[in-house]
Amino acid sequence: MNESNTTTTKITIEPVTRIEGHARITLQMNEDSEVTQAFFHVTQFRGFEAFCVGRPFYELPGILSRTCGICPVSHLIAGAKACDDLLAVEIPPVANRLRKVMHLAQILQSHALSYFFLSAPDLVFGMNGNVKQRNICGLAEQTPELAKRGILLRKTGQGIIELLGGRRIHPTWVVPGGVSAPLYTSARDSILAMLPQAREEVLKTLNWHKGLMPKFNQEIQALANFSSLYAGLVNRKGYARHYDGRIRFMDSNGNVIQDHVEASQYPQFIEETEQPWTYMKFPFYRPFGEERGMYRVGPLARLNIADGLGTPLADRELQEFKAMSSEPIRASFHYHWARLIEMLYAIEKIELLLNDEDILSNHVRSIAAPNRLEGIGMVEAPRGLLIHHYRIDENGLVTGVNLIVATGHNNSAMNRGILQAARVFVRKERMEEGMLNAVEAVIRCFDPCLSCATHAFGRPRLQIQLLSAKGDVLHELAS
Repeated sequence: MNESNTTTTKITIEPVTRIEGHARITLQMNEDSEVTQAFFHVTQFRGFEAFCVGRPFYELPGILSRTCGICPVSHLIAGAKACDDLLAVEIPPVANRLRKVMHLAQILQSHALSYFFLSAPDLVFGMNGNVKQRNICGLAEQTPELAKRGILLRKTGQGIIELLGGRRIHPTWVVPGGVSAPLYTSARDSILAMLPQAREEVLKTLNWHKGLMPKFNQEIQALANFSSLYAGLVNRKGYARHYDGRIRFMDSNGNVIQDHVEASQYPQFIEETEQPWTYMKFPFYRPFGEERGMYRVGPLARLNIADGLGTPLADRELQEFKAMSSEPIRASFHYHWARLIEMLYAIEKIELLLNDEDILSNHVRSIAAPNRLEGIGMVEAPRGLLIHHYRIDENGLVTGVNLIVATGHNNSAMNRGILQAARVFVRKERMEEGMLNAVEAVIRCFDPCLSCATHAFGRPRLQIQLLSAKGDVLHELAS
């Protein structure tokens, strides 16, 4: 939709398609047809932090996993880790490994959804492809083998979650202190039987994807390609970690500016701000301030900051990925490539974990009462760093919750990215659908989960307007 006056034109892209959740993009153009401003508006609001107050702390992992049906396992595990912190317990080693298996399966199925179902139509048909064909149905018709790979890989990830937790969406198997039941031999063998074909399908897709790259040089240069900071979890050796690890911040030149930040230390380095035109917060690297402190998280950031992954095939692919530049990879278009590498890593790592001799142990949970009034859990969700921060009273009832979600971390970068893409692709004098799709494609690179991200801290900034038939404001209420 376009709105024009003598000096400016407002272009609204609504809805933003092939993403999880509801959003719109608005572009402002001056009289010279130059895009001067771009905004990514998240138009839905869900106040999980507010209605968790007063609940018993042990309910939070299950409640907050309902934040999203795409990545419930990540919220479940981050919540359980926050509760482990409240209990001040060390969970059994096998419980740690089993949680890792489920979380890696979550990453596998979520990345498959993002790559094959949401972004692959752009890769197959191009940004200017027929809009009626540029979807998963068109993909299945044009490249049925590619579509089948996506279905198989997502089915594999969800199947592993179901074998561990009893259901594919919103399992409750991960609990404070560990997991609620051990892994049985039949389930382990079923999971191991799935992995060889899944590994082969990811390798085939990696080769296909790398062959496409020369066709997308303009998109690689224009879709959120700029200097920023990067953040993610690593272990003491600097290897990427998805379940455990500490936060590493890296600058655009590849310098580690802060390393091994514990969960309890995150408020010293991550600060959040708000804007009135979106329900999503804007975290930034606190020591650098709001302007310089923009950072990216997720698959691209994780590969940039990592010295390695720790499995042979994924490390080989990581080496090739990093060979593109002596500095961190800036082009957000390469989030897609990074997802495929992480899918390969997830498959390899699950196999290693399941072949551990103690994986069938029955000692899967530590029992305790609360020993702290504050607990923090961190994991790498598919889309990036996820932090659950809980506060309780002496009776174990929740007094405060804050979620800092991956999509929120990327909020500033997404807004800057759509401005960059719009300035390259959008021309008022010859407006075409493919131009606007290229702007939307910036958002799909980051694969935002907007249900997860729309949780304002404290009271949300809500505004209600009563309009006349002519559009005049008759009455207004604001929080």
